[in-house]
Amino acid sequence: MKQTLERIGTQALRRLDPETAHGLALKALHTPLAPLPGPITSDRLRTSLAGMDLPNPVGLAAGFDKNATAIAPLSRAGFGWIEVGAATPLPQPGNPKPRLFRLTEDAAAINRFGFNNDGMQAIAARLAKRPKGVPVGLNLGANKDSANRAEDFAKVLQHCAPYIDFATVNVSSPNTEKLRDLQGPMALAALLDGVMQVRGDIPVFLKIAPDLTDQDLADIAKVAQDARVAAIIATNTTLDRTGLRSAHAQEKGGLSGAPLFEKSTRVLAKLHRLTKVPLIGVGGIASAEHAYAKIKAGASAVQLYTGLVYGGLSLATRIAEELDTHLQQDGFQSVASAVGTETQKWLQASSD
Repeated sequence: MKQTLERIGTQALRRLDPETAHGLALKALHTPLAPLPGPITSDRLRTSLAGMDLPNPVGLAAGFDKNATAIAPLSRAGFGWIEVGAATPLPQPGNPKPRLFRLTEDAAAINRFGFNNDGMQAIAARLAKRPKGVPVGLNLGANKDSANRAEDFAKVLQHCAPYIDFATVNVSSPNTEKLRDLQGPMALAALLDGVMQVRGDIPVFLKIAPDLTDQDLADIAKVAQDARVAAIIATNTTLDRTGLRSAHAQEKGGLSGAPLFEKSTRVLAKLHRLTKVPLIGVGGIASAEHAYAKIKAGASAVQLYTGLVYGGLSLATRIAEELDTHLQQDGFQSVASAVGTETQKWLQASSD
């Protein structure tokens, strides 16, 4: 019955303006109609990431719950871990609307939000009240008009650290002017140094863009390893528009969803060859097969976002349950034992 209601609800939301629909979806999580089975787990699915024990490797990517308003229900939605934000030191409205576009023909979305959020003080107050359960982390951002964006990341972490299990340095959003410039090796090393000085015992992740050269990836891998980053999230949205069919294809912003899957997975495989830093696979995951491919390409865990727009919230549960079946069928006793088993396949595909 709940699956039928979810399908009807998802179809209804897709008839609305995308940003309005997203706001309604967050509110619906607080109703009895939301599919909230609790974290899905098994002996095979339980895994460790940066010292955190995850009931399963399927996480929620940042951006879905920007302001940490739905952590309690999301913790029961089947995910093994959750990332909220991005949070900036001061509240900011983000870019003018419309700034979110649904590309239905491509099973994709384009956003140019520009780090719209309630600011670190309001978000920290909500994080302080979150229930115990699956690990919850915060995506760190910088204010658009900040005089020192690198300092903003450390400022947000210092303020919110008591209430989170991990933090992500997000220098890969294409929607804040020149933010991606911080991915350069010298700027990134300096930024990470500032964040590491205030992190205490909080694991710090680094989220990178998919639109990077092989040399860029090699530089980032070295900087991340030298800075003792706990994991690299590969990847954020892309500026590439190759092969899109939707009328919204040329909207400015970051593209997410199905068209990003192969590109982000190739980046993941390249990083797996370049570094021992654990990797998190994001980009175009809409099925257990996609999640499994990311793991075999080199990811220790994965994250979803745009797939939920088309597959509904129960997608997290379906992916976790079916991933367990795939692991069993292939003779893997754990997620960790499957990590990187097909890296070479993806490296070969990227060179063809």
